[in-house]
Amino acid sequence: MADETAGENTYIVDAESPAETARLINLDRIITQTMGGALVGIDSPNKLHNILDLGCGPGGWVLDVAFALPDAEVEGVDISRVMVDYANARALTQSLPNASFGKMNIAQPLDFPDASFDLVNARFLTGVLLRDRWPGFIAECTRILRPGGIIRLTELIDSGVSTSPAFERLQHLIYQALWQNGYGFSIDGRTLGMTHALPRMLRASGYQHLRHMGFGLEFSVNTPGWIDFYRNAEIGYRLGQAFYVNAGIITSEEFEQLYQQMLIEMHSDDFFGMWHYMMFIGTRP
Repeated sequence: MADETAGENTYIVDAESPAETARLINLDRIITQTMGGALVGIDSPNKLHNILDLGCGPGGWVLDVAFALPDAEVEGVDISRVMVDYANARALTQSLPNASFGKMNIAQPLDFPDASFDLVNARFLTGVLLRDRWPGFIAECTRILRPGGIIRLTELIDSGVSTSPAFERLQHLIYQALWQNGYGFSIDGRTLGMTHALPRMLRASGYQHLRHMGFGLEFSVNTPGWIDFYRNAEIGYRLGQAFYVNAGIITSEEFEQLYQQMLIEMHSDDFFGMWHYMMFIGTRP
């Protein structure tokens, strides 16, 4: 596995930030819990021998799968050296020799031989891959999958819907900034524009037996998901501030005011919200 990152980094925040690593550790856990497990939607997972997670972050999904399937080899790749080193350390301390991690830019051709994997997994790449990179990315996933192998992609429908005016305004800014910078398939920047596009791209790449599953995380105040989502928002929006400001859609001062107001409103007794995302599964002929 190559240790060099080819091409530019298109991740919208600093991938080497310790704060981003901490945010993704927490996010990975709550997403897997909400989905009902690391391998939900996969028939006969014990038949899988080689598994790959693209954009693995701190490695939580890989480690969960390596623990559940001790006879499988589970690999993860990410553009962040900090996250890859952290993930390898976790694999060592958790005594999971079948889990391994390497540095790789998944927006570029993948450094794996043809037909290497039985399952290729990826979650939440909307802010990682520019829209014009998605066809090539899916083609690379297809190339490294064995015949009959499975692709499993999970993407956001939205970044959350809530009763907080400041939160809703920040969602609008996220969609606008992503759209202006070439992310997602929205036609006007009012949505993330991913989940309606993935089935067509997968069919165009020849995938069969396409299925999709929807998930929702409630983050209303005083619910189990509230504190996790609140912490994710608190860190995530702060780290993303430069991306929004550089897009020219808000000033630093305006962002700071909205950000602080969002945190206040998320503590309100009448705050409620829901976060929606979908998983797509297809089989390579």
